[in-house]
Amino acid sequence: MKKLIFSLMMILLGVTSAFAVIDKYSINRNDLPEEARNMLSDYFPKAKVSMIKVDRHLLKKTDYDVRLVNGTRIEFSNKGRWTMVDCGKRALPATLPPAAVRRYVDKNYPRLKMVRIERSASAVDVTLSDGVRLRFGPLGNFKEVLGSVSSRSFDGEIVQN
Repeated sequence: MKKLIFSLMMILLGVTSAFAVIDKYSINRNDLPEEARNMLSDYFPKAKVSMIKVDRHLLKKTDYDVRLVNGTRIEFSNKGRWTMVDCGKRALPATLPPAAVRRYVDKNYPRLKMVRIERSASAVDVTLSDGVRLRFGPLGNFKEVLGSVSSRSFDGEIVQN
C-alpha cells in the first residue's frame, strides 16, 4: 500500500513538473498576438514591458499576462483581446472603458477614477479608486454595485469584503 501511494505521488510530481515548463516568460512584445501589441501601443505607448507570461494550458487555449514597469497588469486572451487591465492606484486610459461605462461613472461618481476593468462575454466590471466595484452589461448598461474591495493579494488580485 505504501509503495502504491509513493508511486502515485511520484507520478503526480512528474506530471506537475512537466507542465511547469509550459509557461514562458519574456519581455519581448513580439511574443504577444498582434491585437495585444496594438492595444499596448494605443493605450500604453510609452510604457515599458516588465514581464510577459505566456500561459499555455492543456485544456484551455494560451493566455497572456503582461506587467508594465509602472505596475500596470494586463491580461489578454489567446487571440490578444484584453480581458483585464489593472492600473493599481492610477486611472485607466480615458478611452479604454466603453463610452457608456465612462458616461455612467462620470455622471454618478464624478470625483472618482476607474482603476481596474475586467470584461467577459456577459459583463464589464469596473473598480473605482475608492474600491467600489460596478457591473455593466456587455453594451455598457449599468447592472449592479458588486461591493467594495478590501485589499489586494500579493500578486495584485482583488480580495473582496
